[in-house]
Amino acid sequence: MTANVAGYLLQMLAGRWLGVAGFSEFASLLAVQLLCAVPALAMQNVVAREVVRGAGLRAVRAMQWRCAALVAAVAVVLIPVVATVLHVSVLASAAALGAAPALVILSGEQGILQGANQFRALATVLALAGTARVAPALIALALGGGSAGALLAAACGLVAAAFVAGRIVRSATASDSADLSIGGRAATVEPHAQAIGVLPVLRAVQVQAALMALSSADLIVVRIVLDDADASRYSLGTIATKIAFWLPQAVGVVLYPRMAQPTHSARAIRDALSVLSLIGVVAVVGAALAAPLAPLFAGQDYAPIQGMLWIFALHGAMLAVLQGALLSAIAVERTGLAMVTWVGLAVEVALMLAFADSIGSLIGIAVCVAAVTTTIVALVVLRTARNDDGPGR
Repeated sequence: MTANVAGYLLQMLAGRWLGVAGFSEFASLLAVQLLCAVPALAMQNVVAREVVRGAGLRAVRAMQWRCAALVAAVAVVLIPVVATVLHVSVLASAAALGAAPALVILSGEQGILQGANQFRALATVLALAGTARVAPALIALALGGGSAGALLAAACGLVAAAFVAGRIVRSATASDSADLSIGGRAATVEPHAQAIGVLPVLRAVQVQAALMALSSADLIVVRIVLDDADASRYSLGTIATKIAFWLPQAVGVVLYPRMAQPTHSARAIRDALSVLSLIGVVAVVGAALAAPLAPLFAGQDYAPIQGMLWIFALHGAMLAVLQGALLSAIAVERTGLAMVTWVGLAVEVALMLAFADSIGSLIGIAVCVAAVTTTIVALVVLRTARNDDGPGR
């Protein structure tokens, strides 16, 4: 919650300080940064799964550094591409992409704690990461650093957070030979465990990439189909989407280790989707009730979107359920299910480019595509979980 609130605070203050003329650039670069976090999210899920299965910490950390090096190389190549596509400076593009390797290392440490059910230490690391990313960015914005300065400061904060997270993990696990409590049993972490390849991470990456792309595509397309003022208003509206999307993140974090265990997987998947759906309903109702307060926090320039905030929240709520379903696919290594999400992404972008000409039409397309995609994936996951339960169970 601390990390999420810090992220929303950053976007609200950036929307006010940068204004409708400059916020869309910042929001689009944040969307790029979110896409760059895909390998990090995949890393956390794979590390947590491997720790549940008894992988050694040395093997896990070796995999982290290999993946971080690959991500850094890809980020360097993408800097001029992002600068050209989004019409931003090379410095701003580099600042957005530069955080990717640090996020991989940081998420790997989080995965160790998650897989070991060390949730108190994990909470500390998550709060630290959120604060370390946001506080420097806010200072940079307040000093007039603009989008590039804020993103560069955030990247530096994440590097520091990754370093501190490593120390917290070492303290929580005591040593590489410590016994970690996983799913109610003890798993001995061997100092010289078998090496873990990057292929499991790459498979998880394409699942996370599909989800993050679907959740961020509208923020990139909006700069193409709408003028700067409406693009900034739409971008601020997506704060409601992000709140509904990330609010129930703890559900997946806590239940994921159970999803990775065959004896508990089916029940954990059903519990996760049920709780995520309930929280989504609460988020949509909350957005509708809180809508009149939006201009007070963000400024009167954003008043035109206050009546649509519940629709933005509905978009985020459906994506949260989709995220829970895809997490279960990673946990049981059925990552081919992500193809449904990739198809949904292609359909969404095509429809937006062809028909979106207003804030309402853009969010309407996003909601409809998310609804269909989430329904298909959730039904497949639930059916698979029911089959895994076996007759009479």
